[in-house]
Amino acid sequence: MKKFLIRTCNVIAIVIALLGYNHVARAHEAQDAEAKAEADAANAEVEAALGASEEGAYTDGVYQGTAAGFGGDITVEVTIEDGRITDLTVVSAENEDGAYLTMAEDIIDSILEAQSADVDTISGATFSSSGIKNAAAGALEQAQQ
Repeated sequence: MKKFLIRTCNVIAIVIALLGYNHVARAHEAQDAEAKAEADAANAEVEAALGASEEGAYTDGVYQGTAAGFGGDITVEVTIEDGRITDLTVVSAENEDGAYLTMAEDIIDSILEAQSADVDTISGATFSSSGIKNAAAGALEQAQQ
């Protein structure tokens, strides 16, 4: 009889633990779903800004864009001449790690070649190159208006 009571208590404890775990797991699933929805919305905005443009579709001028990098905001300046991107320069990246920023600046050549900010990020400097890419997308969005 004593063993039966001990086993019953153990089973009840296990059931309670599993119910508690399911409650926590469901709460995390809800948070994950909410975070995914927010990320999808943000990605949709970025994708809209990054959409490939037709050659010569930009308005001539110098435009600035700012986006988050690895260590903080990165501001770029994009020069448009004859409807094409002719120059892209990082004008501010105060809190950015120098090594990452140096590697990330390789994305500039890709943007100039593609005539769009719709390019791959730089491996090893993903956040910094994303900052440059997204800042350029913001500047190019201004050039398309």
